[in-house]
Amino acid sequence: MSDAPFRNPGWAGNTGEFDLTEEQVRGDDFVGERPKDGGHPSGAGALPYMLAEKEPEAELFEGEYQERFEKILTRYPTKQASLLPTLGLAQELRGYLSPETMDRCAELLDLSPAYVRGVATFYTMYNKRPVGRHLVQVCTNISCNLAGADEVVDAFLRYTDTELGETSEDGNFTVIEAECLAACGFPTCVQINSRYYENVTPAEVPKLCEHLKAEGE
Repeated sequence: MSDAPFRNPGWAGNTGEFDLTEEQVRGDDFVGERPKDGGHPSGAGALPYMLAEKEPEAELFEGEYQERFEKILTRYPTKQASLLPTLGLAQELRGYLSPETMDRCAELLDLSPAYVRGVATFYTMYNKRPVGRHLVQVCTNISCNLAGADEVVDAFLRYTDTELGETSEDGNFTVIEAECLAACGFPTCVQINSRYYENVTPAEVPKLCEHLKAEGE
């Protein structure tokens, strides 16, 4: 059995007895870290990533993030069309979209602040307030719900001593419910930052949280 501290350390249905590390299952050992500059322009707009480390006061955008922003602009016919990946890039850097962040994105794209806020508040994938190092999204749609998703949510809330949407006192966790995470064959699915954890049970939640905390130590 893998050395990972929870039953299924993988994604896409990797379950059962196997001798793989979490890095091998996820592909981290050969994919490596995603480049902040976005790599090739064709993929620059597809890289928004929910990171554990966030810089709420960081400039939009500088250095490698400015390079990625400029690459994103080349992929769309107008600046307005590049709004979603630009908001994703801002959230990757700052962790959430404050009113000031939305206004700055509006300025960069020559859009009205009202338009940008209307778009940003429409989508649940954008955080409108600060979140913890680990944003825990538990799918409670039908497949996961039938497999005990509500109990998994309760287990996360008990472990973190929070209510839904609150951030734990140590700043490590924010727990929310999510609609379908497209892993209906492996309930309950939990998305933590940009990683999927499948077949999660309430009993595994404490070990999973301890594993995540250890990654940042």
